[in-house]
Amino acid sequence: MSNVFIAFQHNEESRPLVDAIVADNPTAVVVHSPGLVKIDAPNRLQIRRATIEEQTGRPYDLQQLHVNLVTLSGYIDEDDDQLTLSWTH
Repeated sequence: MSNVFIAFQHNEESRPLVDAIVADNPTAVVVHSPGLVKIDAPNRLQIRRATIEEQTGRPYDLQQLHVNLVTLSGYIDEDDDQLTLSWTH
């Protein structure tokens, strides 16, 4: 099993994203570096729009996460409600 990861700029806009990702992926590990927050997960990581909206209390377009996205690894499966990183097609 290999890890997938996603990394964001470490700022106030990314905080609810990170909180939502951790809520939806209990095996995820968050690593804070100066200016960067990286989230590793074994094999699969899911980002759900609904969970982000719960964290922020307002509507959220998943395309907004690209503003603070630095890098990622894994195959991307994305629609309006979720973005999934995994090593399976």
